[in-house]
Amino acid sequence: MAVPKKRTSKSRKRIRKNFWKKEKNDRIASRVFSLAQSILTGRSKSFYYAIRDKLPNSSE
Repeated sequence: MAVPKKRTSKSRKRIRKNFWKKEKNDRIASRVFSLAQSILTGRSKSFYYAIRDKLPNSSE
């Protein structure tokens, strides 16, 4: 006959959830860092941005 398992504690649930969130955030951060590196080195082929030498409101 089937026996119900013990209930998972709130702290255990939170630990598992936070671990999953951390892995997800690490992957996103890695992608963002990679994109930033390619933009700064000028090797980005899929990201376009405007370069301005001076701001229009500057007094210089």
